[in-house]
Amino acid sequence: MSKASQSTPAPRSTRRASTGVDASGALPVEYRFSHARGGSRHLLVVFADFAAPGGYGWSDGVLDDIRSNVLWIRDDFDGAHTYYLCRGMDFSLEQSVAGLISRVMGALSLSPDQVTLFGSSKGASAALFFGLKYGLRNIVAKAPQFQIGTFVKEGKPETARVMMGEPSDRGVHVLDSILPDLVRSGANPAANIYLIASAQDVQYQRQVEPFVGLFQGRENFNFLYDDSARGAAKGKEAPRDLPTLMALLTLLVDGMAPRIGMVRGGLEQPGRDTSAIDAYLKQTSQVRGADTFPKPVVVTPRAQERVPANTVRFTGSAPGAVRVSFWLDGKHQGSAPVAPDGSWMWERSSPWPKGKNVVRLFAADANNYQTQRAEVTFIAVEHAAEPQPAYAPAQQQPPAQQLALSVTAPVAHQRLTNPAAGFAGYAPGAVRVDLQEAGMRLGTCEVRPDGSWVWEPGWAWNEGDHFVEVVAVDAVGTTSAWASVPFTVTAMYSAPAQGRYFNQRY
Repeated sequence: MSKASQSTPAPRSTRRASTGVDASGALPVEYRFSHARGGSRHLLVVFADFAAPGGYGWSDGVLDDIRSNVLWIRDDFDGAHTYYLCRGMDFSLEQSVAGLISRVMGALSLSPDQVTLFGSSKGASAALFFGLKYGLRNIVAKAPQFQIGTFVKEGKPETARVMMGEPSDRGVHVLDSILPDLVRSGANPAANIYLIASAQDVQYQRQVEPFVGLFQGRENFNFLYDDSARGAAKGKEAPRDLPTLMALLTLLVDGMAPRIGMVRGGLEQPGRDTSAIDAYLKQTSQVRGADTFPKPVVVTPRAQERVPANTVRFTGSAPGAVRVSFWLDGKHQGSAPVAPDGSWMWERSSPWPKGKNVVRLFAADANNYQTQRAEVTFIAVEHAAEPQPAYAPAQQQPPAQQLALSVTAPVAHQRLTNPAAGFAGYAPGAVRVDLQEAGMRLGTCEVRPDGSWVWEPGWAWNEGDHFVEVVAVDAVGTTSAWASVPFTVTAMYSAPAQGRYFNQRY
């Protein structure tokens, strides 16, 4: 299997990118996005291989000179890889990934002809699959695996477990068949396909060569094969084909597909309005605002506290989170799980450097949405002779009885195409529900005997982002905790829905 540029040290990327989580589908999908340069009207979608750091492929700066919009999609589900296809043979993951691509295309107002999919190894398999199945124009696939089930069963047991559950002959057969059957079906016959392989690719004879013939008859299929030994050293393959890859991607981004006699290049629109994609990036940003996901509170160590370097213990709270992550000088130091009551505790396995230490930390929830960064500064001094006693969290006082309130519609961060949409939910024991936005009262409604409530605004919401707060009140004036509901109202014609641009032929 070729690891190309991702296994070779490269300069850190200088291209600005936003990170986000699209939770619109059945499973949340993490992504990085970088805006186009020079007004390029194209989207490059990048899938990761097994060696990609952090689950993002080709994100080490190698694509910095590509002028198009770039969407990197992370392949890290349940802590393992999935080929962007399935977990336990449940292919709703595939639909979630397809939905992310569709929504980004919609926010950029791009057609399938303005999209290039790119990846190596398992990322190449994903590029072929999504490009053919969903009718996207350009596919650049370097050393893909066609028999995915066999490959992961024999060489990637953790990936096999996540994708198939308990690997079985049936599961292996399904995953082995999915890509060859898709090619045989003739899906997306107009696609410009560039299959790149080399005699030096470890899996070439089993995973690539037997399947090249499936593309026979496709007018726009190109097979780039290198049978030289250039770049092979010490058993590892250097990125000898990197210049060719970058040149090919640059041509496709510029609207020029090799083998076409007459092309139209350019298509830049430097002054084009980017408000739609900016709104999407804001809505799906991985880092949440303090009003929706407060950053973690640090109880110990206190700011500027002098602490023995071998006994530094971090404690605090992070309600709504599942873990807290700790960083020093841009390097990850470790993570701590968050208890159901929101408390957490963490100690580094090695002593801290003596002197001033500035630790940054953030909390993350089950969908990997993150809080804004908190910071604590402490002074590490000489080691203590005795270790600290075992951590014993303080006993929590039982909370006072409080009204329960839930909002079932709209759900948080939902995109609404109905400008007159109302709210609904449950508040057992309450007599009314009040709603407000930006401190201004919107209205109130009665709670039905079964605890349900429905409120209709009686007007049309303005297009854009909204942040409504809801509270329940009982007969003696006791209130529930406020519920916050961020949502976006968008015109019916502009809402980028899953599958809007995709032609599902398979």
